[in-house]
Amino acid sequence: MKDFDTIAAIATAVGESGISIIRVSGEKALSIVSSIFKGKNGRNLDDIRPYSMRYGHVIDKLNGEIIDEVLISYMKGPRSFTAEDSVEINCHGGIMPTNKVLEEVIKAGARLAEPGEFTKRAFLNGRIDLSQAEAVIDLIRAKTDLAMKSALMQSDGRISREIRDIRHELLGVIAHIEATVDFPEEDLEEITSDRVQNNLNDIINKIQSLLDTANEGRIIREGLSMVIIGKPNVGKSSLLNSILMEQRAIVTDIPGTTRDVIEEYINLEGIPLKLVDTAGIRETDDLVEKIGVERSKEKINEADLVVFMLDLSRKLDDEDKEILDYIKDKKYIVLLNKLDLERKLEDNVFEGMENIIEVSAKTGEGIEILKKKIKDLFFKGEIKPTEVMITNSRHKEALYRAKERCLAALDTLNSGISIDLASIDVRSAWMNLGEITGETLEEDIIDKIFSEFCLGK
Repeated sequence: MKDFDTIAAIATAVGESGISIIRVSGEKALSIVSSIFKGKNGRNLDDIRPYSMRYGHVIDKLNGEIIDEVLISYMKGPRSFTAEDSVEINCHGGIMPTNKVLEEVIKAGARLAEPGEFTKRAFLNGRIDLSQAEAVIDLIRAKTDLAMKSALMQSDGRISREIRDIRHELLGVIAHIEATVDFPEEDLEEITSDRVQNNLNDIINKIQSLLDTANEGRIIREGLSMVIIGKPNVGKSSLLNSILMEQRAIVTDIPGTTRDVIEEYINLEGIPLKLVDTAGIRETDDLVEKIGVERSKEKINEADLVVFMLDLSRKLDDEDKEILDYIKDKKYIVLLNKLDLERKLEDNVFEGMENIIEVSAKTGEGIEILKKKIKDLFFKGEIKPTEVMITNSRHKEALYRAKERCLAALDTLNSGISIDLASIDVRSAWMNLGEITGETLEEDIIDKIFSEFCLGK
């Protein structure tokens, strides 16, 4: 069976390094590695104790030539990452030695693993659920300490436990309804309907509490996209450089210097903040600049936060009003730049507006206020992961569908329709939540999730 034959892959990044690790997992993992291993004093791996290491060399089976000096570690299933017998070969780093050792393992009978196949086996063997498996890839891709902590919480199964508790409550609701339907002579339908409605309202509140964490959770996992827009030469590139504290963007007095989109990341107290510096939005006959303007508008539509820059040394004109109108439905901050120049912008222009900050991108004045405002807008000023936080859009969608099914069940009960019809929606909600842990998810979707993993994980 292909799903459970012995697999192998390089588990470390390929390149110049002190060591590389080749991971082997499956029923024949130990015998395959043992067949190409020669230990000190000629020992093989037949008598190696689980969770120990052995020093020796990987050899070419055909001619007995030494390929590399290695350390072998052995983890016996089910007490391993995949819940199968697993062997890890620690060899010298570098492309040639690593690939040569892997080649010998494949020649000895292992199959090259597919992306994410080790983690998939841990899931299929019941060692972790799907939510925990997805946390593995989040952990690998984490850009900040906060994102890493959030992924660790998920990998520990905290979300899974919360989901299982809610699913258990839904099963209780289904059981009450079905018991009432099975014994109509007891005349319990009205009592059961009241009890079920109370239980469903409690479940809906719990689901909503999880959904309320989804926006902050997504930002911790994926980062916050902040696009800097404004007319040419208001200081967008200077702001980018000031925040990054380096000369990343070209700054000149010539309007329209930035012809394309520049992207950089900074760490805002654990949040990966993606800064996007755009071409100035204005009517132009320059073809290259027109392309840049269109990309700027695309970035506005994609951004979590729009920073609209104005020049304090210029009066507001029609172009500024056009930009303000374009972003009015977005979450945005208005930055009044060039505090160091003579003020010409009227004070009454932004009467009644919020999130107006005066800065000098040249000197850095006001930049810390900008950072604080970003935190206030998205995290109420405090950035930290909660015990249970929804960071995955797939999980959010499943929770939303489960909530909708619970609300539909309530409508059925309130309308006085036969109580057993409500159980159909409750059962659907139970299925929706099972998609998060992988208990009710279709195989092709599971395959797609694991295909996004890197090789060797």
